[in-house]
Amino acid sequence: MAEPATNRSSLVRMAVAGSVTTPSVRPGQYIPHPNGRAAVLPGMFGVTYNVRCGDRAFGWAGDHVEPGVSIDDDADGGRHHALHYLTCIGNDCVVTSGMAAGARGVVIGEHARILCQFDDETHRLIAPGDRIQVLTEGRGLAFADLPGIEMKKMSPRLFEAMGLRVEDGRLQVRVAMELPIRIMGSGAELNAEYVDQDLMSGDRPLMADLGIDRMRLGDLIAIRHADHHFGRSYREGAVSIALCIHGDSIMTGHGPGILTLITARQGEIDFTIDPAANLSDLLNLGAAQ
Repeated sequence: MAEPATNRSSLVRMAVAGSVTTPSVRPGQYIPHPNGRAAVLPGMFGVTYNVRCGDRAFGWAGDHVEPGVSIDDDADGGRHHALHYLTCIGNDCVVTSGMAAGARGVVIGEHARILCQFDDETHRLIAPGDRIQVLTEGRGLAFADLPGIEMKKMSPRLFEAMGLRVEDGRLQVRVAMELPIRIMGSGAELNAEYVDQDLMSGDRPLMADLGIDRMRLGDLIAIRHADHHFGRSYREGAVSIALCIHGDSIMTGHGPGILTLITARQGEIDFTIDPAANLSDLLNLGAAQ
């Protein structure tokens, strides 16, 4: 097997920045369970102290729980979209204001905001409103000899860490688990460069039977018959590789979120299951809880 050639030497490196967000509670406050019960739960945005990449995606007393630090730039649409579209998973980031100024971390996901992870001491010092700069690199990364495969949100750092190889013209990828496309839900309407897609986790016995309830934040996952070139759609024979970036949800049609990394329409991707295929291990982000 050979390492695939890319256009890495042609990539542009740019700085984007965002502010640490504050937690958000949904309008109406209550989040409905599928059976009609409702709850008020923590989840999206802000600084999450005790949930990190590598921790479980299921079982938190929360909804759409995001690991690490959530940042965004709402000043205008252009700056918001530059932060989202140029940032790639595995990019370096640095705190530029507040008590944690100078601390360095890494981008671990994109939900409605960009998710960054730092060490525990830095997390305790970061406050809503602090500025974080991302050193973007990866937008436009492409394979030199595999035109049918497209990469999205993939930094060169993550590319190297994944240990991708080519055998008989097909890309070989290690993933922690496979998800059946029939459980993919909210987010199919969005393009694969912006925000994630939730799996539908309301059928708890099915989640247990398939082993999906053991999913961890940061797991690499594979989905057959999923074409993520332009949006997220069903295509026989396609394969997409994605990353689990937020926790479970009690809402119908929602669950842990996955972010697209690689997609191929004609079966140019093969994958093998390795439970250790997680961002926390690949990028040496520290032990999970």
